[in-house]
Amino acid sequence: MSNISIIGTGFVADLYMRSLQTFPDIKILKAFDQDSQRLDAFAKFWGVTKAASIDELLAKSGDHGDAPDLVLNLTNPGSHFAVSKACLEAGRHVYSEKPLAVKMADAFALHQIATEKNLILASAPCSYLSEAAQTLWLAVRQNRIGKPLLVYAELDDDFITQAPYRKWLSESGAPWPYRDEFKVGCTLEHAGYYLTWLIMIFGSVEKVVAASAELVKSKLPECANTAPDFSCATLFFKSGVVARLTCGIIAPHNHSLRIYGENGILEVDECWNNNAKVKLRKRFTVRRRLINSPLTTRIKLAKSTHPKVGRRGAASMNFALGPAEILQAISDGRDCRASADFALHLNEVTLAIQNAKDETGVQTMKTTCSQPLPMPWATLDS
Repeated sequence: MSNISIIGTGFVADLYMRSLQTFPDIKILKAFDQDSQRLDAFAKFWGVTKAASIDELLAKSGDHGDAPDLVLNLTNPGSHFAVSKACLEAGRHVYSEKPLAVKMADAFALHQIATEKNLILASAPCSYLSEAAQTLWLAVRQNRIGKPLLVYAELDDDFITQAPYRKWLSESGAPWPYRDEFKVGCTLEHAGYYLTWLIMIFGSVEKVVAASAELVKSKLPECANTAPDFSCATLFFKSGVVARLTCGIIAPHNHSLRIYGENGILEVDECWNNNAKVKLRKRFTVRRRLINSPLTTRIKLAKSTHPKVGRRGAASMNFALGPAEILQAISDGRDCRASADFALHLNEVTLAIQNAKDETGVQTMKTTCSQPLPMPWATLDS
């Protein structure tokens, strides 16, 4: 049995709790939130023990009871750095909601502390460990489309500012944090869902050419400084693959991914569904015409994969895949697929897109990371 403690009991915490229920060997030790009313509601709904402070939750010297094997930092983005820093300095492994930090200097600082203390530091999203992402990776490894050349990845979420978002509540009654969402922006919130997949499959990003813009300027009437609500980036991977990634909260919902290879196309329609279909579309010629087949073949894995969760709101994702991988790696005494290098590189690429505005030009990445090993069940063998 492994112990997890949670800091931050807002909207996303309920998604983690529902996901953690699919891993019976993981126990929620304690939870803390600086909002006592929110903490009370969360603890009552999920039957979780409350901590009176972060110090108590981290079980520093003088505290009694079990210590957490891993701390989930589910606070608002602006608090990620300070909370993760406190956890690492207390000697705790950390899994942070995205982004790792809103400033790259802070992300580097967290990485340094984790390295010096030999601690695991990882960040969401963890959907690259999912059945859909691993199946896509397997198809590329098996050369299903020949040499991959180009990727189109879309993360558009419709005209969110016109949606009834003030009515959106989590299971335990937490409101959707629209102020944080609009201040942080859709790029920092969403780009990682496909960036993690692409870094896993194609390796480190070498250069980013991006532009971002704030098109709806009245998202928060009381706040003039909201983040870009649209971004478009061209990513140049060291492996030679080029990808275009768009993020936005204006255009209609589109979470599709297309990998174009010399011999065909791999397609996924929804990265927020861990069980999304991975489809292969072949290319051929008929007389003098080049044809992309109107029919697709679904690529399936032969073995059982990971626990699934039902659809909650707009997603069907198991948010606990990352924490579960970390705890299993600790138990096995092996390197974790969710590494600090991976989290740092993801943070740098995401911030490069977020902060590009319309005049930045080419940005060369300072960080790199190793590609994580495939999940053990990512095979087509019977």
